[in-house]
Amino acid sequence: MIHPVSNRVPRPATAKTHRDAERCVIASSTHPTGYTFGVWDRATGSLVPIAKAYSGLTDEEIRRVDAFVRHNMIEKFGPVRTVKPELVFELAFEGLNRSNRHKSGVAVRFPRILRWRTDKTAAEADTLDTLRSLLPREQ
Repeated sequence: MIHPVSNRVPRPATAKTHRDAERCVIASSTHPTGYTFGVWDRATGSLVPIAKAYSGLTDEEIRRVDAFVRHNMIEKFGPVRTVKPELVFELAFEGLNRSNRHKSGVAVRFPRILRWRTDKTAAEADTLDTLRSLLPREQ
C-alpha cells in the first residue's frame, strides 16, 4: 500500500521520495510502548522482523495492545515479550534500503504505526518479497 505525500523534500537516490506503508504483524513488545513488527518470509513460513515503531497508537489502542501482549506472550527476555503473531498494523515509513545488518536484508527508514488493521488476519500481512519489491534498484 503506497501513500503518496506531496510537497516532499527530495531525498537521496537510496530512499523513496514518497511514504510507503506495509501490513505488518507485531512480533514482540518492549514495555511500555515499543513494538517490533514483522512480515512473512514465504521461503521459511516464518515472521521476519523488519522494524521497531513507538508511535502512532491512541492511548486506548495502547491499552488494548498491552492487554493482548499480557495474555498472548510466548516468551519473555528482559523487557521484551514475544507474542502470538495475530495483530496486524499498517506501518508507514519514509523509505527502504538494502542492509546486511538486518535479518530481513532491508533497513526501514523512520517507521511509525499508521493504523491498526482489525479487518486483517496475520495471514494477510505482507511478505518479505513485497517489501523487497519496494527497494530502490541497484545501480
